[in-house]
Amino acid sequence: MPYDTFKTIDATAEGIYKDKGSKFLAFGYPVSSEEETKKILAEIKKKYHDARHRCYAYRIGLINDISRMNDDGEPPNTAGKPIYGQIVSNDLTNILVVVVRYFGGTLLGKGGLIKAYKSAAANMLSNARIATRTVERLYKIEFEYSAMNEVLKILDREKLKQADNKFGLHCSIITRIKANKEKDIISRLERISSVKVSAVDDNTL
Repeated sequence: MPYDTFKTIDATAEGIYKDKGSKFLAFGYPVSSEEETKKILAEIKKKYHDARHRCYAYRIGLINDISRMNDDGEPPNTAGKPIYGQIVSNDLTNILVVVVRYFGGTLLGKGGLIKAYKSAAANMLSNARIATRTVERLYKIEFEYSAMNEVLKILDREKLKQADNKFGLHCSIITRIKANKEKDIISRLERISSVKVSAVDDNTL
Protein backbone atom coordinates (compact mmCIF):
# COMPACT_ATOMS: atom_id res chain seq x y z
CA MET A 1 0.00 0.00 0.00
CA PRO A 2 1.45 3.43 -0.91
CA TYR A 3 2.16 5.99 1.76
CA ASP A 4 -0.60 8.58 2.11
CA THR A 5 1.01 10.79 4.78
CA PHE A 6 4.48 11.92 5.79
CA LYS A 7 6.07 14.11 8.46
CA THR A 8 8.12 17.22 7.84
CA ILE A 9 8.72 20.60 9.49
CA ASP A 10 6.00 23.19 9.02
CA ALA A 11 8.34 26.15 8.51
CA THR A 12 11.97 27.23 8.77
CA ALA A 13 13.42 26.57 12.22
CA GLU A 14 16.69 27.36 14.01
CA GLY A 15 18.83 25.87 16.76
CA ILE A 16 22.28 26.28 18.33
CA TYR A 17 24.94 24.29 20.15
CA LYS A 18 28.21 25.56 21.68
CA ASP A 19 31.31 23.68 22.77
CA LYS A 20 34.81 24.92 23.66
CA GLY A 21 34.34 28.20 21.85
CA SER A 22 32.91 26.69 18.66
CA LYS A 23 29.40 27.73 17.76
CA PHE A 24 27.11 25.49 15.69
CA LEU A 25 24.09 27.23 14.13
CA ALA A 26 21.43 24.83 12.85
CA PHE A 27 18.77 25.66 10.27
CA GLY A 28 15.92 23.49 9.06
CA TYR A 29 13.93 24.04 5.86
CA PRO A 30 10.90 22.25 4.42
CA VAL A 31 11.78 21.36 0.81
CA SER A 32 10.24 19.34 -2.01
CA SER A 33 13.03 19.10 -4.60
CA GLU A 34 16.82 19.01 -4.96
CA GLU A 35 16.64 22.24 -6.96
CA GLU A 36 15.13 23.92 -3.92
CA THR A 37 17.90 22.62 -1.65
CA LYS A 38 20.59 23.92 -4.03
CA LYS A 39 19.12 27.42 -3.91
CA ILE A 40 18.99 27.41 -0.11
CA LEU A 41 22.54 26.05 0.20
CA ALA A 42 23.81 28.78 -2.15
CA GLU A 43 22.12 31.40 0.03
CA ILE A 44 23.61 29.87 3.20
CA LYS A 45 27.10 29.86 1.67
CA LYS A 46 26.75 33.53 0.74
CA LYS A 47 25.25 34.64 4.06
CA TYR A 48 27.68 32.66 6.24
CA HIS A 49 30.75 33.03 4.03
CA ASP A 50 32.91 33.68 7.08
CA ALA A 51 32.06 30.36 8.77
CA ARG A 52 34.58 27.49 8.84
CA HIS A 53 32.08 24.80 7.77
CA ARG A 54 28.54 24.65 6.38
CA CYS A 55 27.52 20.99 6.71
CA TYR A 56 24.16 19.58 5.74
CA ALA A 57 21.88 16.62 5.12
CA TYR A 58 18.55 16.30 3.41
CA ARG A 59 15.89 13.77 2.60
CA ILE A 60 13.22 14.15 -0.08
CA GLY A 61 10.43 11.77 -1.04
CA LEU A 62 8.92 8.65 0.47
CA ILE A 63 9.50 5.10 -0.76
CA ASN A 64 12.41 5.76 -3.13
CA ASP A 65 13.63 8.82 -1.26
CA ILE A 66 16.57 11.02 -2.23
CA SER A 67 19.08 11.64 0.55
CA ARG A 68 22.40 13.46 0.70
CA MET A 69 24.98 14.20 3.41
CA ASN A 70 27.92 16.62 3.28
CA ASP A 71 30.73 17.11 5.80
CA ASP A 72 32.11 20.26 4.09
CA GLY A 73 35.70 19.69 5.18
CA GLU A 74 35.04 18.13 8.58
CA PRO A 75 36.46 14.60 9.12
CA PRO A 76 34.37 11.99 7.23
CA ASN A 77 31.05 11.04 8.85
CA THR A 78 31.37 13.55 11.70
CA ALA A 79 28.86 16.13 10.43
CA GLY A 80 26.50 15.13 7.61
CA LYS A 81 25.85 11.67 9.02
CA PRO A 82 24.83 12.76 12.56
CA ILE A 83 22.67 15.52 11.03
CA TYR A 84 20.98 12.96 8.79
CA GLY A 85 20.57 10.66 11.78
CA GLN A 86 18.34 13.25 13.42
CA ILE A 87 16.18 13.45 10.30
CA VAL A 88 15.74 9.66 10.24
CA SER A 89 15.22 9.23 13.99
CA ASN A 90 12.41 11.79 13.86
CA ASP A 91 10.91 10.04 10.80
CA LEU A 92 11.02 13.20 8.69
CA THR A 93 11.27 13.76 4.95
CA ASN A 94 11.13 16.73 2.55
CA ILE A 95 13.56 18.49 4.84
CA LEU A 96 17.00 20.11 4.57
CA VAL A 97 19.10 20.63 7.71
CA VAL A 98 22.20 22.84 7.58
CA VAL A 99 24.63 23.32 10.47
CA VAL A 100 27.03 26.25 10.19
CA ARG A 101 30.17 26.05 12.36
CA TYR A 102 32.20 28.95 13.62
CA PHE A 103 35.49 27.50 14.89
CA GLY A 104 36.41 28.48 18.42
CA GLY A 105 40.11 27.63 18.31
CA THR A 106 39.96 24.26 20.10
CA LEU A 107 39.73 20.94 18.25
CA LEU A 108 36.81 18.81 19.41
CA GLY A 109 37.92 15.44 18.06
CA LYS A 110 35.71 13.10 16.05
CA GLY A 111 33.50 12.20 19.00
CA GLY A 112 33.07 15.85 19.94
CA LEU A 113 32.17 16.80 16.38
CA ILE A 114 29.59 14.03 16.06
CA LYS A 115 28.00 15.13 19.33
CA ALA A 116 28.05 18.79 18.30
CA TYR A 117 26.42 18.36 14.89
CA LYS A 118 23.87 15.91 16.28
CA SER A 119 23.03 18.23 19.19
CA ALA A 120 22.71 21.31 16.97
CA ALA A 121 20.32 19.50 14.62
CA ALA A 122 18.37 18.08 17.57
CA ASN A 123 18.03 21.52 19.13
CA MET A 124 16.68 22.94 15.86
CA LEU A 125 14.15 20.12 15.56
CA SER A 126 13.02 20.64 19.16
CA ASN A 127 12.18 24.24 18.17
CA ALA A 128 10.44 23.23 14.94
CA ARG A 129 6.76 22.54 14.39
CA ILE A 130 6.38 19.02 13.01
CA ALA A 131 3.52 18.67 10.53
CA THR A 132 1.86 15.63 8.98
CA ARG A 133 1.21 16.11 5.26
CA THR A 134 -1.11 14.15 3.01
CA VAL A 135 0.33 12.73 -0.18
CA GLU A 136 -1.90 13.80 -3.04
CA ARG A 137 -1.46 13.80 -6.80
CA LEU A 138 -3.05 16.12 -9.32
CA TYR A 139 -5.30 14.58 -11.99
CA LYS A 140 -7.29 15.87 -14.93
CA ILE A 141 -10.65 14.22 -15.56
CA GLU A 142 -11.98 14.69 -19.10
CA PHE A 143 -15.49 13.65 -20.12
CA GLU A 144 -18.52 14.43 -22.26
CA TYR A 145 -21.29 16.59 -20.79
CA SER A 146 -23.60 13.56 -20.59
CA ALA A 147 -21.29 11.96 -17.99
CA MET A 148 -21.16 15.00 -15.69
CA ASN A 149 -23.64 13.78 -13.06
CA GLU A 150 -21.84 10.46 -12.60
CA VAL A 151 -18.43 12.15 -12.38
CA LEU A 152 -19.59 14.78 -9.89
CA LYS A 153 -21.27 12.10 -7.78
CA ILE A 154 -17.92 10.34 -7.28
CA LEU A 155 -16.10 13.60 -6.57
CA ASP A 156 -18.74 14.59 -4.03
CA ARG A 157 -18.72 11.17 -2.35
CA GLU A 158 -14.93 11.25 -2.03
CA LYS A 159 -14.89 14.94 -1.02
CA LEU A 160 -12.53 15.82 -3.89
CA LYS A 161 -12.15 19.56 -4.40
CA GLN A 162 -11.96 21.02 -7.89
CA ALA A 163 -8.73 22.94 -8.52
CA ASP A 164 -9.97 23.94 -11.97
CA ASN A 165 -12.84 23.03 -14.28
CA LYS A 166 -14.28 23.66 -17.74
CA PHE A 167 -17.84 22.77 -18.59
CA GLY A 168 -19.36 22.53 -22.06
CA LEU A 169 -19.98 19.78 -24.58
CA HIS A 170 -16.49 18.56 -23.63
CA CYS A 171 -15.77 18.97 -19.92
CA SER A 172 -12.71 18.71 -17.70
CA ILE A 173 -12.03 18.88 -13.97
CA ILE A 174 -8.66 19.05 -12.21
CA THR A 175 -8.58 17.61 -8.70
CA ARG A 176 -6.21 16.14 -6.12
CA ILE A 177 -6.54 12.50 -5.14
CA LYS A 178 -4.89 10.90 -2.09
CA ALA A 179 -2.18 8.41 -3.04
CA ASN A 180 -3.75 5.54 -1.11
CA LYS A 181 -7.12 5.98 -2.85
CA GLU A 182 -6.12 6.97 -6.39
CA LYS A 183 -6.22 3.47 -7.92
CA ASP A 184 -9.78 2.83 -6.71
CA ILE A 185 -11.13 6.29 -7.60
CA ILE A 186 -9.54 6.38 -11.06
CA SER A 187 -10.86 2.90 -11.80
CA ARG A 188 -14.41 3.96 -10.87
CA LEU A 189 -14.16 7.12 -12.94
CA GLU A 190 -12.84 5.35 -16.01
CA ARG A 191 -15.72 2.88 -15.92
CA ILE A 192 -17.97 5.81 -16.84
CA SER A 193 -18.46 6.18 -20.58
CA SER A 194 -16.26 8.88 -22.23
CA VAL A 195 -14.17 9.52 -19.06
CA LYS A 196 -10.39 9.82 -19.36
CA VAL A 197 -8.13 10.45 -16.34
CA SER A 198 -4.52 11.65 -16.65
CA ALA A 199 -1.86 12.91 -14.24
CA VAL A 200 -1.09 16.63 -14.23
CA ASP A 201 2.12 18.42 -13.29
CA ASP A 202 1.54 20.86 -10.43
CA ASN A 203 3.68 23.44 -12.20
CA THR A 204 1.17 23.70 -15.05
CA LEU A 205 -1.44 25.36 -12.84
